[in-house]
Amino acid sequence: MHAITIPEPGGPEALVWDEVPDPVPGEGEVLVEVAAGAVNRADLLQRQGFYDPPPGASPYPGLECSGRIAEVGPGVSGWAVGDEVCALLAGGGYAEKVAVPAGQLLPVPRSVSLTQAAALPEVVCTVWSNVFMVAHLRPGETLLVHGGSSGIGTMAIQLAKAVGAKVAVTAGTQAKLDRCAELGADILINYREQDFVDEVKKATDGAGADVILDNMGAKYLDPNVRALAVNGRLAIIGMQGGVKGELNIGALLAKRGAITATSLRARPLTEKAAVVAAVREHVWPLLEAGHVRPVVDREIPMPDAAEAHRVVGESGHVGKVLLVTP
Repeated sequence: MHAITIPEPGGPEALVWDEVPDPVPGEGEVLVEVAAGAVNRADLLQRQGFYDPPPGASPYPGLECSGRIAEVGPGVSGWAVGDEVCALLAGGGYAEKVAVPAGQLLPVPRSVSLTQAAALPEVVCTVWSNVFMVAHLRPGETLLVHGGSSGIGTMAIQLAKAVGAKVAVTAGTQAKLDRCAELGADILINYREQDFVDEVKKATDGAGADVILDNMGAKYLDPNVRALAVNGRLAIIGMQGGVKGELNIGALLAKRGAITATSLRARPLTEKAAVVAAVREHVWPLLEAGHVRPVVDREIPMPDAAEAHRVVGESGHVGKVLLVTP
């Protein structure tokens, strides 16, 4: 088969479409013939040499894919050759084939094409596990999403609205904010021109956000705490704004607030399977009914992954960028 390899860390040109050995499904795994993979910022970090795959995972980038089951490994039940699936991966999505633990498979929703289903697993699992399983967003509460036009952001808007929450988003252009509004966002904040703490407080009569989904990390730590409502929950899922920040514990105590930080890639298989099962139970019916949908900016041939990395690195896209196998 062919896969995107990284012979040496570097810029987008470091990605090489090369012939590699086929993966073999082990105990509890299936082999998926990949139709498409999706680009995540973690892939850019891996390309640069900053985010190695967990031990035992595929060395190739790609944290989610869609395709058809080509082989069922030992100990797997409930799946058959030919099933159309999408999958949460620890790596290997930038390839023509990938071995996947059966607990990380999801059926392609009826309302979504096989290719576009590649945009779902990582974002849906990230949003559902953080916003709902950890931060327990409830109907009537306010969710603040940083990077509202990203793949994570566009899904978070839709899922929060589906459960009856109010949604505030930050983005860097009016065009991106307009797309967020189309998805249901109620409070639109241009972070280049407005103070998101002031805007959230203004829109909530001074209360603040009950849940904040943050991809920035250190840079936003203090303002996020100030933007929290009493009993608010801050869920950190990224470090685009740095890894070390100063926390005013007094301010957090006054809010009776909570801060969590999670990642998916390195979790044990049992934890990933639990998240995937929860997503299938709670989110898949919304997708099947058309209430929630993947937002795909563009599809790029997988051998041209370097171009896809340039697009994502420049942040000019809305939603997900997909890599389609030849």
